[in-house]
Amino acid sequence: MLRATNIEKSYGDLPVLKGIDLQISKGEVVAIVGASGAGKSTLLHILGTLDAPDKGKVFIHDKDVFGQSARNLAAFRNTSIGFVFQFHNLLPEFSAIENVMIPGLIGGREERTVKERALSLLDMLGLKDRVHHKPSELSGGEQQRIAVARAMINSPALILADEPSGNLDSKNAVELHNLFFKLRTEIGQTFVIVTHNEQLAAMSDRKIELKDGRIKV
Repeated sequence: MLRATNIEKSYGDLPVLKGIDLQISKGEVVAIVGASGAGKSTLLHILGTLDAPDKGKVFIHDKDVFGQSARNLAAFRNTSIGFVFQFHNLLPEFSAIENVMIPGLIGGREERTVKERALSLLDMLGLKDRVHHKPSELSGGEQQRIAVARAMINSPALILADEPSGNLDSKNAVELHNLFFKLRTEIGQTFVIVTHNEQLAAMSDRKIELKDGRIKV
């Protein structure tokens, strides 16, 4: 489903990724681990098309994602890839459902359809009583579940998560980890997760360790 070949990336004279090859199958939960500075987040940003490699290619469903115009790439990213970050990145002035709906509306979908999908996701994630709450009225765990719902609003092929439980207490972290596996089991969702959390890495179907810009074998 996802394939990356010979990914290289440098910032100035500093090489960060030094020839990464990986393949992710549909329905996998894959953890990317490694020490700080190993290139984990850089790799995740390239897989998510938020950054371009200096060399190499990324394919999602056999589509060369960087072999298209910037406009088409942005549209592809919006519909095919969902993102969950450590600090939620929810807009404070909007309610839970409004935050979830944003990628669907950006994609030009009909508002009523997007709202129905958002309500269904919030219900699935145990947040039906928090629909109209703003982020400041929600716990950290609830905010992160809203971020997961937002990532899923366009039914993306792939969800990429960068330290998704890094800002949560242990109880909420466990609940978030279990949620990922529930979504994989129930709807076949694919996750690639950068994490320092050893428990989450151990739960994953596969662990990819980066060291000095390369996959450790």
